[in-house]
Amino acid sequence: MSHRHSALWIDHNEAKIFHVGEEDFEKTVVAAPHHHVKRRDGHNADSAHDAAEQHFYHAAAEALRESDEILVVGPATAKLAFIKHVHKHDHGLEPKIVGVETVDHPTDGQLVKYVRSYFRKVDMMRGTVPMQ
Repeated sequence: MSHRHSALWIDHNEAKIFHVGEEDFEKTVVAAPHHHVKRRDGHNADSAHDAAEQHFYHAAAEALRESDEILVVGPATAKLAFIKHVHKHDHGLEPKIVGVETVDHPTDGQLVKYVRSYFRKVDMMRGTVPMQ
């Protein structure tokens, strides 16, 4: 199944990747790492957390690799952290990202409807055939 348009809904707990077609969609979920590290030696556990977070963003990027156009959405700062990760580490994905929007916690159906509407507008602005 081939889908031109994809969306990434991301927060600090999970990433939901939606490959959206005219009649259907595919969904993949990537769970964020959860680290509860207590250090008694006074050293900072941030580097382990940062590495795990970068792995999370990279896994989300890999799930989007075959997409033609990507909309990144989410409720808070994780979407911007993902964009920074892509800019620094996953350069091939950067030109495919066509928008970044704040979207709270929609159901899958609500998000798919939002994504179709968003890309319909993008396609119309470009003069290309919009999704039906």
